[in-house]
Amino acid sequence: MKLFKFSICLPFLLALLPGCGGGSSPFDNPKSVDNPAATGGQKLSFVYFMRCVTPVLEQPLRVVINGSVTTNTCASSGCHDNTAGTGGALRLRGGAAAVDPALGAAALRDTDMYKNYYSSLGETVVGSPLQSRLLNKPLVRDVLHGGGLVFETPEDAGAKLLRYWISRPMPTGQDEFSSAANSMFTPADAASGACNTD
Repeated sequence: MKLFKFSICLPFLLALLPGCGGGSSPFDNPKSVDNPAATGGQKLSFVYFMRCVTPVLEQPLRVVINGSVTTNTCASSGCHDNTAGTGGALRLRGGAAAVDPALGAAALRDTDMYKNYYSSLGETVVGSPLQSRLLNKPLVRDVLHGGGLVFETPEDAGAKLLRYWISRPMPTGQDEFSSAANSMFTPADAASGACNTD
């Protein structure tokens, strides 16, 4: 009798499963995956990265891993160092020298500082800090971070600098070296102003 009830219920349960998988069979992959193209083409400020974000990536930070507290930098050899780091896609050249933005785009793009900028940019969603791994990983917010919890709250000074940088792209049509970045400093001078945050 129990076998008879199961055989009646099984077809009914299997008929409900296609709604879960997206394909004709619950065990199939979806027929297509949509990855919409990025829009806007905006860039994040290079000078704000160099003056305000780089110190966050290179300063000794308190790191908590499994209850143990240590001090390390994001650019250290055990973390995101370009040659010996084990920290995933973000690759940094520790101690990259600050450069003069007046060098021009071609010369700036050949510097280690720009390489750090470019790698960091790869971990962001321009204009959207809440979707950016560069901010979410050190907060261990919905994503695993091998380096543990770096920023205890989104209001940590370093987290605020990252959030400000990611949320303020340069105007559409202007590159990462745009003078529009001056507004990201107080007074509005990228050479001498203090780094703004929210």
